[in-house]
Amino acid sequence: MTEELKPNLVLDLKGLLCPMPIVKISQAMKTLEVGGLIEATATDPGVMADIPAWTRSTGNELVSMERKGKEIVFRVKRVK
Repeated sequence: MTEELKPNLVLDLKGLLCPMPIVKISQAMKTLEVGGLIEATATDPGVMADIPAWTRSTGNELVSMERKGKEIVFRVKRVK
């Protein structure tokens, strides 16, 4: 089902280390309308814990998260 949802914004966060992926996703989220979707690709393994924690603390929705080799691809939906 997530394949059907087209992201409003695609971010390349590869090479960025904590806390920059969270900073970038947070900044980008502010530019979206409620219901907007961001797809991001990161290489910092810390995002596996950081992104779910960030979505819980902000009230946004983690739609999917998948590791593809050294890359982590995740989709976050703006709820608030």
